[in-house]
Amino acid sequence: MPSSVESPAAVAYRADAALIDGRVIADVAISVGPDGDIVAVGDAPRSGAERIRGLAIPGLPNLHSHAFQRAMAGLAERAGPEGDSFWSWREVMYRFLAVLTPEDVEAVAAQLYVECLKNGYTSLGEFHYLHNDPAGRPYQDPAELSRRILAAAEASGIGLTLLPCLYQSSQFGGSAPTPGQRRFVLDDDAFARLCGDLVAATAGNRNWRLGLAPHSLRAVTEDALGRALELRETLDPTMPVHIHAAEQVKEVEDSIAFSGRRPVDWLLDAGAGEGWCLVHCTHLLSDERARLARSGAVAGLCPTTEANLGDGFFQTPEFLAEGGRFGVGSDSNVSTSPVEELRWLEYASRLKRRARNVVETREGASVGASLVERALAGGAQAVGRAIGAIERGRRADLVVLDLDHSALLGRPPERLLDAFVFNGNTTPVRDVMVGGRFLVRDRRHVDEERIGAHFRRTVLRLAGHLP
Repeated sequence: MPSSVESPAAVAYRADAALIDGRVIADVAISVGPDGDIVAVGDAPRSGAERIRGLAIPGLPNLHSHAFQRAMAGLAERAGPEGDSFWSWREVMYRFLAVLTPEDVEAVAAQLYVECLKNGYTSLGEFHYLHNDPAGRPYQDPAELSRRILAAAEASGIGLTLLPCLYQSSQFGGSAPTPGQRRFVLDDDAFARLCGDLVAATAGNRNWRLGLAPHSLRAVTEDALGRALELRETLDPTMPVHIHAAEQVKEVEDSIAFSGRRPVDWLLDAGAGEGWCLVHCTHLLSDERARLARSGAVAGLCPTTEANLGDGFFQTPEFLAEGGRFGVGSDSNVSTSPVEELRWLEYASRLKRRARNVVETREGASVGASLVERALAGGAQAVGRAIGAIERGRRADLVVLDLDHSALLGRPPERLLDAFVFNGNTTPVRDVMVGGRFLVRDRRHVDEERIGAHFRRTVLRLAGHLP
């Protein structure tokens, strides 16, 4: 096992077991420096080290979230007069946005982030497209709502990659935004100023990172996308870039009708690759899928939201066989459990193929471990942070699984991640550390009561204004 000389100021821990290089190893020493990075990992017993009771695994990255949607979960589940779809769900979202204040945004995001932490997400990519007031006007501080997301991340302690979103049109070709989209819209100059402000706001916080998010090819023209990428080169050429792509059949059809190109092919032609996360990619032709796998870009998969919206199935086994990279996200936040996202990636493929254990084809290999390890690597790449493994130089983002939990009890080491992903509906997550700081102890977040009370007041107020 790798080891290193630690700083005298490091805090020493001794885990009953830890996931190291894809294997569950017993009795692991982990030392964390004052900046929250892991400075040493070893197998020698340590006198005076604080014991971590259970299995320590790297915290899972949530690569795609729209935090405000946590408060509207369950409000779009009534059958309409005609077939319901993503597009009818979107109209409910627009009505919800009409009553959302900055204080609401912060309260809902903080509650979401606490829930994510308690379920095993230690970092999150916030795809943030809410910028203006309900009338579409900028706030006195145009970065007001972005700062509310930062405040929520600070209160909860979760690692954050903030992805301010560029949204300018309602359809391919630059059609004018609809009234329901007025809270999202920024011109190029306003977007550049916002990103500049956020560079300063996030600087110096090792738990935060800034990226950018052109919303989609229907909301950003090819020229506007090019200008956003030029801005990235000016601010930080290593910024993660996230974009929705090929989520719905209608989006693909509209893209072909406008340009003769499918969205993912279009983006790959434009240079999407490492440093990019293409979110959803539900509707791909086989050659598109192979191109995406070869590109080095991460496919951002959100199975519970994609199921809730009726988007369709991602071609997971084929994509992985071609060497593709993926991470998972909570998206609309109807679920805040990484296990549920990973489970449904496998289950959707089982249902399509009418077979079992389909995302991992090596004889005897663990499907649960494969899903967890791939989501760790792809998620860390997508959010652009040094996370996703217990090793020197990574952030000390750890999730501790309770080995006495009914889902894990009596399972041998090589079966633990299978049990974590596929056994039961109560989480075995007991403790959670982010950047060297324990935020969840014995299943309780350190500021759970205050954040929860603020959320309850917010949701009850919103309930009086919603249809």
